[in-house]
Amino acid sequence: MKIVLIAPTYLPAIRANTIQVMKMAQAIDSLGYNLTVLVPQVEVERREFSSDDLTHLYGLSSEFKIEWLSTNPRLRSYDFGLKSIKRSRELGAELIYTRLPQSAVFASKLGIPTIYEIHDLPKGRMGPQILRWFLKGDGARALVVITAALRNAVEEKFGKLFKDGERHSIPLIVEPDGVDLARYQKIPSPQQARNSLSKSLPLQPSSFLVGYTGHLYPGRGSELILAIADRLPNVHFLLVGGETADVNRVRQMIDDLGLKNITLTGFIPNAEIAQYQAACDILLMPYQRKVAASSGGDIAKFLSPMKLFEYMACGRPIISSDLPVLKEILNHENAILLPPDDLAAWVSAIKDLCTNTEKGAKLAAQAQRDVQKYSWETRAQNIISAVHNASEFHSP
Repeated sequence: MKIVLIAPTYLPAIRANTIQVMKMAQAIDSLGYNLTVLVPQVEVERREFSSDDLTHLYGLSSEFKIEWLSTNPRLRSYDFGLKSIKRSRELGAELIYTRLPQSAVFASKLGIPTIYEIHDLPKGRMGPQILRWFLKGDGARALVVITAALRNAVEEKFGKLFKDGERHSIPLIVEPDGVDLARYQKIPSPQQARNSLSKSLPLQPSSFLVGYTGHLYPGRGSELILAIADRLPNVHFLLVGGETADVNRVRQMIDDLGLKNITLTGFIPNAEIAQYQAACDILLMPYQRKVAASSGGDIAKFLSPMKLFEYMACGRPIISSDLPVLKEILNHENAILLPPDDLAAWVSAIKDLCTNTEKGAKLAAQAQRDVQKYSWETRAQNIISAVHNASEFHSP
């Protein structure tokens, strides 16, 4: 089957949505489908990127076809939406997969079989209307959401549109984000990983290291980590990732507090991220009650962070905020779950795991078992299979 995956934003970039899109593209390609990825590109910024550049940035293990289509940012992706559908037709696409609402609605209205994935409830004046148009279009084949919480919200607001007796039933598929399990098969010990990173980071192999990987946007918990570090001066903290402005903001906070037990790395390519996670004895996921996305807004109700599945695969004990949506995956058997505003509880949990290594090992082992069903390949196959079952598509 010829599948065209239409990216929602420019590539390459360091935003999480671009990583997710490239991981899904790799998974679809690995399943044997004839895949082409279409990407918007501002004409004045167009330049060539080697396959090695993209492989390293996104941690890819295979190459697939990517085409960049020029777009005008002032047109808010509507021109790219039309261009991407025109190009999809030229490529003979039998199925379109996209997170871009403009492409999803144009394809659906034109009757091209389309899977549309969303990570939040549509907002603004046009967002909800575009989803309604997509669901009513003859090309709509499935709507993919990343959490049960988002499914429930979508059903409450748009549920009656999923069953149109005059045309077809549209599956509403819940598929959380995933992980490259192969990259975590031979994970080094914390001491080995710290040794391998010693040339670029001032880490002592024998020190106890508590880590966080990901962006440093508001609501991701950097303030909480700094407060914990202030209480635990003999524990070292490693914050991996973040855009330059956010890294500088957090670095200034560290300097203002006079903290000496925190290391900031700034952005790290996805190909290297597992090594940094492996260097840690504990991994933190301190999401707050309100969580900002790269585009703003609050995604705390519906998020499915990729770091969650990477942490689980890494085999390190996880301490996480007890947000309801995170408990769709985490529980007290595979993680320590704490209120995001209870500093004393976080400090106590880290102290406990510093000495109670058996407890940490048990939590980590259960998380590794639980994460096996969350590979990107499994996710892609589950989604495409659901569409097969609801239509007349056939596997390659």
